[in-house]
Amino acid sequence: MGKKTLAIEFIKFINCLAPYHNEVGYGVSGAGPCQKCLACQAIAKRIHPDFIFIEPIDNEIQVSQIRDLSLKLSEKPSFSSFKTAILDKVHLMNQEAQNAFLKTLEEPKGNTILILITEYPERLFSTILSRVQKIKFYPVKKEEIEQFLKERKVPKEEIEGMIKISLAKPGLIIDFLKNPEKLKEKKEKIRELIKILNSPIPFRFQYAKELASQNNLSEVLTTWLDYFRNILLSKLRGEGKEVKCSLLKLKNILWQIQRINFLISTTNINQRLALEILLLEL
Repeated sequence: MGKKTLAIEFIKFINCLAPYHNEVGYGVSGAGPCQKCLACQAIAKRIHPDFIFIEPIDNEIQVSQIRDLSLKLSEKPSFSSFKTAILDKVHLMNQEAQNAFLKTLEEPKGNTILILITEYPERLFSTILSRVQKIKFYPVKKEEIEQFLKERKVPKEEIEGMIKISLAKPGLIIDFLKNPEKLKEKKEKIRELIKILNSPIPFRFQYAKELASQNNLSEVLTTWLDYFRNILLSKLRGEGKEVKCSLLKLKNILWQIQRINFLISTTNINQRLALEILLLEL
């Protein structure tokens, strides 16, 4: 949906407006995010001294990372008015890390901006959620994406398919434009899923075995999730009457895929067994 992209652009904007931004040769003060600004380039590469980017290590944000963050935030900014930090997939903080982060959040030192990015805010302590301003992201309007694709000379017959497969996520649309092979791979995964839906149980179990050994399992499950979301939305609009699944069945399938995808990303769950259970539900 562009959460991380917007967060990084916001941090660039803050640094472009730094009072002594121009004095240290970092660009033109007040120019906003730009290609030539050295501050913006340093942030994009995550090497700016006043910017900290934290992401999970082995599917977990550890307490050592949060303690290091707290230490860096205690230092005065080198080139900017603010110390800024982005914590990506913040729901993967373990309990010890969340407790340590709560102390930083309660008593930030100096001019500090913290941006937390997550798909699962409910995994965070309520004490953390109560101390942040929540910004929700929604799909881009279909008309806006259509206009965006038309300006880039995308054939009309391809636009509808790209929007449907991407679920109006701008990041996916841009990926498809930069690398058309990704769109082909996405379509192929959907064709495989449709084949599974019309296959007997032994074939499904064999497919679960093969799929569990792949490195892109989370990506495959996300594609499945998007596919069934499209079916659900079609049924809600009174379309897709040929689909035999009830709304309740679709809701359960979506919940199961989300749950298994989350567990695969955050635990050492038996992937093959989880996939077998899921494929029995489809």
